[in-house]
Amino acid sequence: MNNLRKLEESFQNALRYHSTEILDQIVGTEKASAEVRLAIYADGYRLRLLEALKKDYPALNTLMGDEAFEALGRAYIDTYPSRSRSVRWFGRQMPGYLADTVPYRDQGVLAELAAFEWTLRDAFDAANSAVVTVEEVLAIPPDAWVGMRLVPHPTLRRLNLRWNVVSIWKAIEMNEPPDSPQAAESPVAWLIWRKGLDTLFRSLEQDEACAIDAVIDGATFGSICKGLCRWVDERNAAKRAASLLKGWVTENLIARIDRA
Repeated sequence: MNNLRKLEESFQNALRYHSTEILDQIVGTEKASAEVRLAIYADGYRLRLLEALKKDYPALNTLMGDEAFEALGRAYIDTYPSRSRSVRWFGRQMPGYLADTVPYRDQGVLAELAAFEWTLRDAFDAANSAVVTVEEVLAIPPDAWVGMRLVPHPTLRRLNLRWNVVSIWKAIEMNEPPDSPQAAESPVAWLIWRKGLDTLFRSLEQDEACAIDAVIDGATFGSICKGLCRWVDERNAAKRAASLLKGWVTENLIARIDRA
């Protein structure tokens, strides 16, 4: 068993890290040497990982073109060899890789488009949960509102995007030519979540983005109201927070409400 385990590890190292330690265990033929036979397996392994990346990042693939995306994918595979039995999480490092690696880091739209696509898939695969109803909110006693905490739905995700990646993604989804990449002067806040079987997203005004971030951080409703005072006066902060809460509940963004 130890010899078998060692052989399996050597084969995995050959596929993942281009190791040649297993060559003396491979029988060559007149038609194909040991090196050629090993290369066939290694290339097949990388092709399967490339297919997984194309599935995770179809819009990125379209924007870059097949040849450039394959070059990116092969470089990514060498940098982040697969360490899981499932390819579901293999591409999770792609946004960071694009943001940090030459020449991709000079094209900020690529990292942000990858982040948007990965977040869409992540929200779709997130756990199911019950959601709060408007009737449940109305039943909360007035004196409990200040200390209550809103628990976000497990699918809720937040992104700040400077580039017009959402419009690019939409065009590609509709098989239309995408707009040229453009960067805004300041990032735009985006909310991504799943409602039923539909993955949804929308942009956020600054006050709602800060309020949502406070919800994610576990802030009390009273703290959320105080945070909103940056945009509305203190007398209207609670009204604005209640209006936001109603919208979040309608959109199935709140899984439950914990009272102090």
